[in-house]
Amino acid sequence: MGDPDDLFQRLEQLNAIGAALSRERDLDRLLEQILIAAKDITHADAGTLYRKTDDGRLRFEILRNDSLGIAMGGTTGKEVPYYPVHLTGKDGKPNNSMVVAYAALHDETVNIADAYTAEGFDFSGTRHFDAKSGYRSKSFLTVPMKDHEGEIIGVLQLINAKDPRTGEIVPFSHADRRLAESLASQAAIALTNRQLINQLEALFESFIKLINAAIDEKSPYTGGHCQRVPELTMMLAQAASRTRNGPLAAFEPGDKDLYELKIAGLLHDCGKVTTPVHVVDKATKLQTLFDRIHLVDQRFEVLKRDAEIETLKARAAAGGDARRMADMEREFAGRVRALEVDREFLRRCNLGGEDMSAEDRQRVREIGTRHCWRGPDGQQQYFLTEDEMENLSIPRGTLTAEEREQINHHIVVTIRMLESLPWPRHLRNVPEYAGGHHERMDGKGYPRGLTREQMSVPARVMGIADIFEALTAVDRPYKRGKTLSEALRIMGRFRLDGHIDPDLFDVFVREKVYLDYARRFLEPDQIDAVDEAVIPGFGSP
Repeated sequence: MGDPDDLFQRLEQLNAIGAALSRERDLDRLLEQILIAAKDITHADAGTLYRKTDDGRLRFEILRNDSLGIAMGGTTGKEVPYYPVHLTGKDGKPNNSMVVAYAALHDETVNIADAYTAEGFDFSGTRHFDAKSGYRSKSFLTVPMKDHEGEIIGVLQLINAKDPRTGEIVPFSHADRRLAESLASQAAIALTNRQLINQLEALFESFIKLINAAIDEKSPYTGGHCQRVPELTMMLAQAASRTRNGPLAAFEPGDKDLYELKIAGLLHDCGKVTTPVHVVDKATKLQTLFDRIHLVDQRFEVLKRDAEIETLKARAAAGGDARRMADMEREFAGRVRALEVDREFLRRCNLGGEDMSAEDRQRVREIGTRHCWRGPDGQQQYFLTEDEMENLSIPRGTLTAEEREQINHHIVVTIRMLESLPWPRHLRNVPEYAGGHHERMDGKGYPRGLTREQMSVPARVMGIADIFEALTAVDRPYKRGKTLSEALRIMGRFRLDGHIDPDLFDVFVREKVYLDYARRFLEPDQIDAVDEAVIPGFGSP
């Protein structure tokens, strides 16, 4: 009979292991913990954990041998170099000769005192390993692992039980078997739960990507944004977590926190599914379902035609007077040139830009309010409609105030959509993180006008990522992507005027997050030399 104190300690260890397994999120670490725990509670010198594959094989996942110093699979980064064990032979018959296959096929624990004298199983591979390594594989305990539905999901094999007092290799005891079976049962449940959670998380992320793909199909100019902002958000969050001094020293997100931020990043613009396509894709000021500048071009052609008709009529009435006819030709040519100048001016206005002067906006109105012809109702018609004049006079970019409001409304929709979902506890902050990327530190942002103190660090991180991505994006229809130095100068001014978080921006620059991002996502000609000393506000109190 075994030592009662040793058995009691191992039972306590088994309970602690069960609790630890239920907390582990990483699959490789979980598998590793299962095998190491099984070795510990049975005093085994070596062991292997196999997982059953969908095609009916047992794949080596983790291998440990203390005497030989072998550690493969799991978190070691070393692949187990052995072929999987087939559960059936080429003839389709069960592979009962291999002990791990037998245990899986018959859902039966196999306890072998000495592999060199045991009958009924093929240990030739084991003997070959022993001959090459000088090891002596003697006692074996092979335990199938079943999930909650009774399906075999793997096999746990332990080798060479050691007497804890003498170190002698001994057979696995009945207590060892019961402890290993209990652990295998707990491990199978933990492993199945982890796999189910991973599958649900993968399904959830795929669904999110499906939403982003829908936005991408709706507008190719925002799909890349939906993919890049989460990447940049995570890069900045991880850089901020490495900060050991200052206001961000306490920001130490764990794996769960980072996953929550990742999901928020993926969903931060989901409300754009409701934004009209012609607004999202508005590359020029007159664009709706098509660019109305072509209608303006036709009007100029009509005016040129009218001028030509008037000139021809006047020539006919001139009675062959050469001087009058020459004057008419010069006047006609001047009118055409003036029309061409106005047309080119309106074409330039239609493209949008950083800043349209008051003089240019006034000139648009002067051109637009000329009486050019009478309509079907007999009323004089302006050259441009009020809507066209409003659009062509947009001071910055290509959106009117109403259209910009439609764009901005997407964040309200995003928050409404996300807050309506029954988030589990570890994702409950997703709406706050995703809904805060258009807020400003000075409270002048939207939609809620939050100040820095009212916002979490992750929400502030996402705000910087969203702005920098927008500044440098090369796939926007209305502007070219900024270079690094241009974007950082603009961001620096944003830092000074209370738009973005100053401490996070300093991390963004100091840790060269911008450069890591640029190497992955920007065009080579955008990656110019950056003099951090001239970035406005960088490093200032």
